[in-house]
Amino acid sequence: MSAASPGRFAEAARIPQLDFEIEDAGPLERAAAPTLRFGLRIGAGRDEAIRSIVLDVQLQIASRRRAYDDATEERLYELFGEPERWGSTLRTLPWTRATLAVPAFTGATRVDLSVPCTYDFEVAASRYLDAVRDGDIPLEFLFGGTVFYADAGGLLKTARIAWDREAEYRLPVRVWRQTMDHYFPGSAWLRLRRDSFDRLYAYKARNALTSWEEAVDSLVRASQER
Repeated sequence: MSAASPGRFAEAARIPQLDFEIEDAGPLERAAAPTLRFGLRIGAGRDEAIRSIVLDVQLQIASRRRAYDDATEERLYELFGEPERWGSTLRTLPWTRATLAVPAFTGATRVDLSVPCTYDFEVAASRYLDAVRDGDIPLEFLFGGTVFYADAGGLLKTARIAWDREAEYRLPVRVWRQTMDHYFPGSAWLRLRRDSFDRLYAYKARNALTSWEEAVDSLVRASQER
């Protein structure tokens, strides 16, 4: 087997080695829907010139990395079961995926990563975020995608970003709640199948109830009085 040429080793060594850090987070102002903004710092070496990056991001909740009080454990029962079993059932929860186009920079840059938030309780991450009422939420960001850069001769080159590029961030719960309360003050959303909605609508009309809240409260009271 012939040895690889020194030029190939040099070119491989020149591939930018990117590092990522989440510096802060907050609500994205004037967004059409609830959206969090994460301040993302990308480093590529002091003098490395990057033409652009097409960045793929996987965001997940590292639920094992924080403690829970009794009230929170009760709210998380549907996700993880009895707290006595959490040693095997408490798991990392996928939240979302995002794609971000990063413009040219040299050395390092900072960009905003936008993450839409939802009140869809069919999504495990949404149930978790609603159940945790204080402290912070441990997040893991996994990065992939493609980086475009110039070789020593000025020619445009591309390289894949390995999925071992990661960053951690502890999101204050109050930031998520402020974001959701701005769009849904004092309320939450519940998605129903059409046939379930039709039965609830019929119950509301039959009992001359003036709101959906009254209809749900009436059903809950009736079940408690049995």
